[in-house]
Amino acid sequence: MSPARPAQKPLAAAPGAAPLAALLAKGRPLVMGILNVTPDSFSDGGQFLDPAIAIAHARRMADEGADILDIGAESTRPYGGATPVSLDDEKSRLAPVLPAVLAMDVPVSIDTIKAKMAAWALELGASVMNDVWGLQRDPDMARVAADYGAPVIVMHNREAADPAIDIVMDVTAFFSRSLEIAARAGIKRENIVLDPGIGFGKTPEQSMTCIARLDAFKSFGLPLLVGASRKKFISTVIPSQPDERLAGSIAAHVLAVEGGAAIIRAHDVAETVQALRVAAAIKGSR
Repeated sequence: MSPARPAQKPLAAAPGAAPLAALLAKGRPLVMGILNVTPDSFSDGGQFLDPAIAIAHARRMADEGADILDIGAESTRPYGGATPVSLDDEKSRLAPVLPAVLAMDVPVSIDTIKAKMAAWALELGASVMNDVWGLQRDPDMARVAADYGAPVIVMHNREAADPAIDIVMDVTAFFSRSLEIAARAGIKRENIVLDPGIGFGKTPEQSMTCIARLDAFKSFGLPLLVGASRKKFISTVIPSQPDERLAGSIAAHVLAVEGGAAIIRAHDVAETVQALRVAAAIKGSR
């Protein structure tokens, strides 16, 4: 028997923070700022392990215009090599950071592949669940999202890249399976955001194809999120290290919004906000 459902959680528990649905209704692309409280994330591993530095970075991203803060304590490195983290270690990394971030006037997303971790963060007041395995890894993830009435980001993933497959068809089939899981669990369809998972289980060419063919995923009628920030595919065009890929990230994100992305997940918030707003202003002048 399933445990009794807890009281419905607000979509944005931080004082004054707007619910995700209200943010999406603004009709402009949202920017999700990335906070990795990890030692081994591909781009900024180790930079924000100190709670004071992590909290300051979250505040900076909020001040720079982040609409959502996405916080995680276990690396899900898109190119492999991440060390699995226990539930206790994941909590211990976030416990000194999450309450302070939740007190900021910005909705918070918990980036985790563990249902128990997601429930812990939602109980504290997080607003959104970000699951890089799209409800298909931890069997309790969908139930937690339904129990808390929390919006969930469903990301496409694969154990390994396969250059022989049609990646658009693979992503589409994956989303269909995730949506079936969500429906069975009772997750409201309006609480689902789809993310094609740039860099995850994909060749660089397949990652670029997902951005170029973003319109193929519009048939689901759900908001799309794209996180191309500092990803390796950029280096296949212009050789570069992760911290040298700002321009490539912005190019990918501007094109993603042109293709229909409603949310952009980025490390460099100020630059991304500026690029998207200038692009929108120019488009509005046509």
